[in-house]
Amino acid sequence: MDRAYYLEFIKARMGERRYIHSVNVAKSAVKLAKIYNADPEKAELAGILHDCCKEFEPKEMLQIITDGGIMLDETEKSSNKLWHSIAGSVYIRLKLGIEDEDIINAVRYHTTGRARMSLLEKIIFTADFIGEERTYDGVDIMREKAERCLEEAMLFGLQFTISDLVRRKLPIHSGAIACYNDILTQLGEKEQL
Repeated sequence: MDRAYYLEFIKARMGERRYIHSVNVAKSAVKLAKIYNADPEKAELAGILHDCCKEFEPKEMLQIITDGGIMLDETEKSSNKLWHSIAGSVYIRLKLGIEDEDIINAVRYHTTGRARMSLLEKIIFTADFIGEERTYDGVDIMREKAERCLEEAMLFGLQFTISDLVRRKLPIHSGAIACYNDILTQLGEKEQL
């Protein structure tokens, strides 16, 4: 991986705040990859690129999604906050030539999650919550959980997100519900061991 190339690539396409966030997610992803025996280089790359389309115009994101042959479901159509991760997964494949499906999926599902996430997908999902610049209520709890049990951290993050969406009367993506149920099952299986 040419780390410097990808950092320059994203820096040219986003504001300073988003760039710092992406660097911090990459750092957190590397740390989590080392804790959970994942590939730190893949984690860093997925962390750097996870928000590569976040500051694109909605029209541009929709064109990228269309170019990738992806059909948005009804929730995705109604919530353009979800588009950057879907567009990002297409963009890194088509424009950057990244062929690693695990990295592509980590970018695609870092916002909503999904059932049966790979270890890398879980790491990027969690790292997005715990970057150095994050200051929301509960971030310290999330960071502690992330270092102790990835699934516990994910459950905490999903509960936070789903509760916030319910409070604001916004749609909840089916992937988030599936992810929540899957993580609960995984944690239940761990307790039985």
